[in-house]
Amino acid sequence: MKILQISPTLNTGAIGRIAEEIGQHLQSQGHQSYIGYSDLGKNGTQSEAIKIGSKDDFYAHALLTRTLDLHAYGSGPSTLKFIKTIKSIDPDVIHIHNVHGYYLHMKLLFDYLKQAGKPVVYTLHDCWSFTGHCSYFDIVGCDKWKTGCFDCPSKRAYPASWFVDRSRKNYAEKKVIFNGVKNLTLVTPSAWLAGLVKQSFLSSYPVKVINNGVNTAVFKPMPSAAVGEKYGFGDKKLILGVAYIWAPRKGLNDFIALSKILGEEYQIFLVGLDQKQQDKLPENIRGIARTENVEELAALYSAADVFVNPTWQDNFPTTNLEALACGTPVITYNTGGSPEAVDAHTGAVVNKGDIDGLMRAIHNILAQPREQMSEACRQRALNLYKKEDANGSYLKLYEEMIGF
Repeated sequence: MKILQISPTLNTGAIGRIAEEIGQHLQSQGHQSYIGYSDLGKNGTQSEAIKIGSKDDFYAHALLTRTLDLHAYGSGPSTLKFIKTIKSIDPDVIHIHNVHGYYLHMKLLFDYLKQAGKPVVYTLHDCWSFTGHCSYFDIVGCDKWKTGCFDCPSKRAYPASWFVDRSRKNYAEKKVIFNGVKNLTLVTPSAWLAGLVKQSFLSSYPVKVINNGVNTAVFKPMPSAAVGEKYGFGDKKLILGVAYIWAPRKGLNDFIALSKILGEEYQIFLVGLDQKQQDKLPENIRGIARTENVEELAALYSAADVFVNPTWQDNFPTTNLEALACGTPVITYNTGGSPEAVDAHTGAVVNKGDIDGLMRAIHNILAQPREQMSEACRQRALNLYKKEDANGSYLKLYEEMIGF
């Protein structure tokens, strides 16, 4: 089989790494793997990479989004060029990870998919595909997406529009654009998102839940003395937070609030901060930029006494799975599919914004026998979230769709 994946990033960030690992699995089974990607955000790949657009194209698309709320209506010429490449490859299955990301013209792409008649897998990593603007809506408690978006309360959220609110038209047009592909299966990483899709204008498509997977050979309990010495953790209880980008929805302000009520015996350490965010941290929070060094990241997870994910909006965060695979219990807000990753033996779920609840959950977890809880975390990751199992599920889906 020839499989073409379409991803906003190439082997970087959660989505880019998922696409890369699916590609590696395909190749290990004797299949051909191609990945189309935006030029902004890339690492080396074992698949055949196809760059979509240029940096100038990316920024022009971002400007169109910011000024006119026309996200996924830019990048027309580069999308047409990409479609020509798709035709030359003639893949057996086309697997889309995200249409949004300032690199594709959604109508041009889906018009081609409807005409081509090829099997299509569309993994929804958020809610953007069935709203008039936003990628998540629970932080503002909006349910207009069920009947028709207008007067968007999240206009300034990703993909931000500074001036125009086009949510009513965007919603109506997406409903037409995304429907009508004859052989399309939607995949969601969480049961939570699958439930929303079934209430949306995409409900006519079959929906399959495939949890994100992690590389449990890399993310595993590791010696952490070296990383502890590097960052000067000392004997303090380490609370870790990791995000690809610390947007407001990821809970940076909640960590700052938490730092004010924790004792001196605790150290909060955050991964993924930009320099401006690092400069504004209070004294009892330390942080570093995003790292592509997965071995060091695994060592940080292993060093942590608890991983805290105070995300206000999310689908099925890979960071939770990485922490579990490293034997570290997870505390998450009750949002999206994030609570699905943990059970009573591997972490805790706290209501959004309950800072005192975070503190109590930390105390409760630290009072448990660490070795026993670490083993439960690792075992849960091995049982449910191995990348081999997730990748195998995608391969099985491809085969079913083409009658392989």
